[in-house]
Amino acid sequence: MRIFKLEQWLVGLAFALLATVAAAQAAKPTVVVLATGGTIAGAGASALNSATYAAAKVPVDKLLVGLPELANVATVKGEQVFQIASESFTNEQLLTLARRVSALVKQADVDGIVVTHGTDTLEETAYFLNLVIRTSKPIVVVGSMRPGTALSADGALNLYDAVVVAASKDAAGKGVLVTMNDEIQSGRDVSKNVNIKTDSFKSQWGPLGMVVEGKNYWFRAPVKRHTAGSEFNIDDITTLAPVEVVYSYGNVPRTAFDAVGKSGIKALVHGGPGNGSVADRIVPVLQELRSQGVHIIRSSRVPDGFVLRNAEQPDDKYDWVAAHDLRPQKARILAAVALTKTSDTKELQRIFWEY
Repeated sequence: MRIFKLEQWLVGLAFALLATVAAAQAAKPTVVVLATGGTIAGAGASALNSATYAAAKVPVDKLLVGLPELANVATVKGEQVFQIASESFTNEQLLTLARRVSALVKQADVDGIVVTHGTDTLEETAYFLNLVIRTSKPIVVVGSMRPGTALSADGALNLYDAVVVAASKDAAGKGVLVTMNDEIQSGRDVSKNVNIKTDSFKSQWGPLGMVVEGKNYWFRAPVKRHTAGSEFNIDDITTLAPVEVVYSYGNVPRTAFDAVGKSGIKALVHGGPGNGSVADRIVPVLQELRSQGVHIIRSSRVPDGFVLRNAEQPDDKYDWVAAHDLRPQKARILAAVALTKTSDTKELQRIFWEY
């Protein structure tokens, strides 16, 4: 009789433990990791290869299995959306990724999204998602500067931090974020500033916060319009407007401007020196393009600062748009999105001030 009662007690204890584990798992947030390739999924020939390697080699399932610590943070699911190096990203792939993110954040059983991405165009994808995904749920874009096979590889901790942020309620409503090198950056502000260091992603306005030993610390919040407060919605966008970037420099000829202007673009981003300066011999070219219906967006190739309207060039007179603090590559993204809704110059300028 005592043995029977002991067996009953052990069975009851086992069921209680299973129920406790199930309850703990149910209480954890669910984070979906959408993998697109890049260095974080790369591999080198040896542990000494930190800058020479093949990107987009490791599938998402293997990335997640290599981080068992994630199970303590959230219920993590992985999807392989693409497996490419990010310099090869196209507008169509941006749209495909954004539609998948939009579908997932509508699910009640998804609490946050992580997108693994190559660093070369990570800032462009992060900004695009920031503009077109209507949600307050955390969306975090993450990459690495070294492949997982390298000594002192940064990808594992970056990915862990990204899941921590995506699983956190305090990250909600802050727009699309980028976690790299322990920092939490705004996807709108951040850019890749160095190509061979792990602290390569910086914003002139500073990080929003940091992740230290699995805990978020916040210091500022984004004020530009984004995500849930955006007037743009990926669900309504079928294609992006064709926009190109041409950089200026000393002795720049009109050749590239003429060629790009004839390619059917809707806008041209001029990446000028200084305060978005335009060479005297290029001003007539841009005026010609504007008279043909091509919008001219005056940006700067200088990493920090911002372009002042009607400074250096009379933007009102020429009917041009000032890119504010957006670098040329991000100005292209905003213009490509904005032109799906309006072709009015004043409206475009409003959008550049607000986003």
